[in-house]
Amino acid sequence: MGSGFDTGRDFAGRAFRWASLLLAMLALALAWQVAGPRWRRLNDPDAQARPVTPRGDLAHDEKTTVELFRRASPSVVYITTKVVRRDAFSFNLFEIPEGTGSGFIWDDSGRIVTNYHVVRTLWEGGTGQTAEVTLSDHSNWRARPVGQAPHHDLAVLAIEAPSEKLRPMLVGSSRDLAVGQKVFAIGNPFGLDQTLTTGVISALGREITSITGRPIHDVVQTDAAINPGNSGGPLLDSAGRLIGVNTAIASPSGVYAGIGFAIPVDTVNRIVPELIRHGREVRPGLGVNIAGDSFAEHAGLNGVVVLDVMPNSAAEKAGIQPTRRDSDGRLHLGDVIIGLDDTKIETKNDLFRALEKYKVGSTVRVKVKRDGGVKEFPLTLQALDDR
Repeated sequence: MGSGFDTGRDFAGRAFRWASLLLAMLALALAWQVAGPRWRRLNDPDAQARPVTPRGDLAHDEKTTVELFRRASPSVVYITTKVVRRDAFSFNLFEIPEGTGSGFIWDDSGRIVTNYHVVRTLWEGGTGQTAEVTLSDHSNWRARPVGQAPHHDLAVLAIEAPSEKLRPMLVGSSRDLAVGQKVFAIGNPFGLDQTLTTGVISALGREITSITGRPIHDVVQTDAAINPGNSGGPLLDSAGRLIGVNTAIASPSGVYAGIGFAIPVDTVNRIVPELIRHGREVRPGLGVNIAGDSFAEHAGLNGVVVLDVMPNSAAEKAGIQPTRRDSDGRLHLGDVIIGLDDTKIETKNDLFRALEKYKVGSTVRVKVKRDGGVKEFPLTLQALDDR
């Protein structure tokens, strides 16, 4: 009896499992009948392109930006510096690209303005250094160096393109700029030519350090994206006028991080004509060599210590005294410059900034500390030779 009962139970279990499997297959077949047609509709042999919805007119600010780029971009150029090398086997000469940057057309004589650091090898690299300028129509032109102002990171090149290909950039003013106003940068970041980025002026009166270590004053700060390759390109206002030359970014990674800097156009418009006339910046000076700020601080002085007075200089003629040692080796500090006209001088940067307000031949009053007292000398500023 026990053996027959067990056999019956096994049979019933097998029957139940077969019935369950049959029901599952029926359910799957039913689901296929219901869903199958929808799956088959994923591929439609009669599919057509969607009709295009009319966009309507561009917004006013979009139109303004499009028109600004259309008018300004032909004035922006792409600059490639190259070095000539000789093949070790064939002894043939060939050019290797060395650096890239941006620039813009200054006048219809083919002069191009850019950053000095973009083309510095033309002056510092010796023979075999060349530069090529690519215009907005993609024509290429060999560039010749005209002038350089490393202290302000500016340089001028020249190309011999026909005048019909040259559209000089419109020049504005940086004197009346305001934080918050819109700005536009056109350049060639990462070698991508004719790129437009937009933003606002985020600060004014910034100071950055030039390639020579001298400060560049009154720099414009912007959040318009500026990346490697933008250097030397124009920063424009909403009227499409040049208000600065993009020159640097503040970024630990070397790429755009929201802060870019541009040399103000008023500085550019003052220096570029000098570079065209003389090939260099003609800076007014006193004719002295001065000590670093740490020297004055160590001596407990506020002002700029005069180390040397150049022979036959404006300072020598005015009676400025240099630092010297006596016969016993004791150091006697020279005059300490504390004022230029009505401007107080406490550091080297104060002196540099004050001198930028004048031209060669201007007469200024130099106020110095000497032997515990204060003296004042009239002095006619001379041209400094940075060659």
